Amino acid sequence: MEQLPKEETIALREKLIGPSCQLFFRKDPLKIVRGKAQYLYDEKSNAYLDCINNVAHVGHCHPAVVQAGCDQMAVLNTNNRFLHDNIVVCAQKIVSTLPDKLEVCFFVNSGSEANDLALRLAQIHTGHRDVITLEHAYHGHLTSLIDISHYKFNLPGGVGQKKHVHLAACPDSYRGRYRDNEYSMDEIGTMYANEVGDLCEKSTQNGAGVSAFIAESLLSCGGQVIPPKNYFSRVYEHVRRAGGVCIADEVQVGFGRIGKHWWAFQNYNVQPDIVTMGKPMGNGHPVACVVTTREIADSFFNTGVEYFNTYGGNPVSCAIANAVFDTIENDNLMEQALIVGEYLLDSCQTLAKKHKQIGDVRGVGLFVGIDLVEDRDTRKANKECAQIVVQRMREERILVSADGPECNVIKFKPPMVFTKENVDEVVATLDRVLTEVKHKERLDAKIKSLQNLVPAIIEEHSNKGQRPVRPIYKENIKSI
Repeated sequence: MEQLPKEETIALREKLIGPSCQLFFRKDPLKIVRGKAQYLYDEKSNAYLDCINNVAHVGHCHPAVVQAGCDQMAVLNTNNRFLHDNIVVCAQKIVSTLPDKLEVCFFVNSGSEANDLALRLAQIHTGHRDVITLEHAYHGHLTSLIDISHYKFNLPGGVGQKKHVHLAACPDSYRGRYRDNEYSMDEIGTMYANEVGDLCEKSTQNGAGVSAFIAESLLSCGGQVIPPKNYFSRVYEHVRRAGGVCIADEVQVGFGRIGKHWWAFQNYNVQPDIVTMGKPMGNGHPVACVVTTREIADSFFNTGVEYFNTYGGNPVSCAIANAVFDTIENDNLMEQALIVGEYLLDSCQTLAKKHKQIGDVRGVGLFVGIDLVEDRDTRKANKECAQIVVQRMREERILVSADGPECNVIKFKPPMVFTKENVDEVVATLDRVLTEVKHKERLDAKIKSLQNLVPAIIEEHSNKGQRPVRPIYKENIKSI
């Protein structure tokens, strides 16, 4: 399984791979050589419970998915300009899970390609260029997507905000602009949505016009944010009134992860004009899709410019995607995501009663975040605690990650085969780790207190060491 010693792999990576391509646990990266279900294995056969890999959606190396890919690859793999059953069967499976008007598919290779094409469709259909996006959002690595991904363009070395991009506040009810300790959730959803409405008016008045509003249905890089229930319906009204279309980015949160529905936007009772999907679609194999309305697809066709994607919708990719769909249904993984996700959420909320470092626990299905704080009243983010948790959990062979604008939210988005027993292991370990952090914080506070006392003690002793000269002694000296 291992072709090179770990040290040599690290050395070659540093020499040959771009330094911007970063690893988890950079100081001591894991070398993963095998995966099965919800576990990853290093070169020494140590098993790690995977709580972060939303790519291996139905479990690492699921036999049915692997077999489907192998069988098709042994027969044929070519581009989609030849007639083949797999692509239309896959399209049927996709549209059967979506609202009726979402009926036309474009197959691509990644979520980034899907979102790039979605923007192109929106701009051609509306004749406008402006895009409304959210703070802390991430939609992909292509240039067009870095431009609309505040998570990237706002970094110190980022490209900054372009003129055609309008930034709305992240609809975060815990640490955002409008908070649940000040307003009702309905009020919060309305106020955040009204910001989008204001941006629509601004774009229209400037003469540019809104082409699209794009958002993840649940915000992952923003810190596992669950928007208020009325948010998207209000936003979509504003955007459509301005002549724009609404894009639901389901790349990270789709394919039944929330348990109740196939797609997270369905939890909000809205109908997007364009839906993008990727990551879990191929269970690790590169395949993705854009689904839109017939009207938007016709606008694209009427340009006279053919759309061709060399690998998008190839027979092997579609065979794998079909196997993923079948596995979700045959193994009842949506039901499992709902049941295990609720158990995870409840268990973490119980843990919060014991540990004051946990400010908030939020989530839907197997998409859960734990917001770590220094103080529950101020909700000040505790990035240091999150870093310790991620590292210590890794040492306990449980893989979690931290994200959010202040990198203080512990994220859970495991493979859908995650079990209640896995939850028990995660929560028990997290309990121990947070207890360690608590003891460390108390010790650090005591040390700091002692350090503050030391100068005062030194000064006091120093003053005691200087004996005052009695006047009589001076007089005696003078008289001698």
